[in-house]
Amino acid sequence: MKITAPISRVEEIQLLSDAGADEFYCSVVPESWTAQFQTSAVSRRAFGNLPSFDDLARAIVVAHRLGKKLHLVMNSQHYTGEQLTCLLELATVFDSLEGDAVIVGDETLLALLGSHSFNFAIHASSIASCRNSEAAKFHHELGADRIIFPRNMKISEMEKMAIECPELEFESFVLNDGCVFEEGSCHTIHLPGKLGGAICLDNYQSIEQRVDGESLTQEEQLAFRLNDKQYQSWVWYRFGNGFSMSKNGLLYGPCGLCAVPRLASAGVTSVKIAGRDAPTARKIKSVEMVAQVRQTLMKSGSDRAKILARNMREQPKHCQVGYMCYYPEVRMKVSEKSIEQSKSAIAILNI
Repeated sequence: MKITAPISRVEEIQLLSDAGADEFYCSVVPESWTAQFQTSAVSRRAFGNLPSFDDLARAIVVAHRLGKKLHLVMNSQHYTGEQLTCLLELATVFDSLEGDAVIVGDETLLALLGSHSFNFAIHASSIASCRNSEAAKFHHELGADRIIFPRNMKISEMEKMAIECPELEFESFVLNDGCVFEEGSCHTIHLPGKLGGAICLDNYQSIEQRVDGESLTQEEQLAFRLNDKQYQSWVWYRFGNGFSMSKNGLLYGPCGLCAVPRLASAGVTSVKIAGRDAPTARKIKSVEMVAQVRQTLMKSGSDRAKILARNMREQPKHCQVGYMCYYPEVRMKVSEKSIEQSKSAIAILNI
């Protein structure tokens, strides 16, 4: 199983490779694109992009020198006809630089790229919301070589798709960004925090009333307050636990680490770390965490890997809540081990 990591600077490639990454993904927003369309919507990220084609060319060279692959992100939900023309030119440049794969969210762009004889592979982004075998086969017919699973899918669904579509590679999320809603159906703008932030983070206010006009009972008022409190707690977990860290310097946030053994046995080609616009240090820690779980799986087996994943941050209460979990069905099935055994597994890796 490979580890696919995000980059926004060429210098990150060596650092993340040393940490254990096998593949890298990035985006570039050409000056001509911004000038013509007044937007950075090549890849749904206003920040965290490589600044130029020269940087993209260097990134590919560095990655290949390390024996790694580099993927280019073009994953907005849809584009205009003029934008598609520009993206085809961008893809042509990427192909001439011997890039390895493009990540595409719009089916029209996917079909356009698939109709040309490019040397790079095409990965259907999670934005494409490909959630079943028929959808996977449809995207393959358009030209996709790999399906990136949307967030919030069950592993049983992934397993079925992998069995029924052996001609495809599959990729699943393992750490960081945990979009509250289905991002493939999200058409809102993620503004900077000082401008209000993402709509799904809105601290809304509401007034509840009964349809019969009667006043709410104390029990009903309490139930609404409890619901709001639990919702805010869920959002906090899904958006990275406030981007906080454990005492040993490891990251909290949306996580699928204890599912790595099952994802590997399901035939998932790669696990993806989200966060192109994250600080370099956060990316390095993320890769290290996944690499340590993968190493434990290979050397000591599934149970040891699960124990490590559950306890490496030394704050098991976050796992127990369940809100942080990409794959709660795996979390619920992890058998509880002794603290001594958990600490032993962590000590082996010198965490």
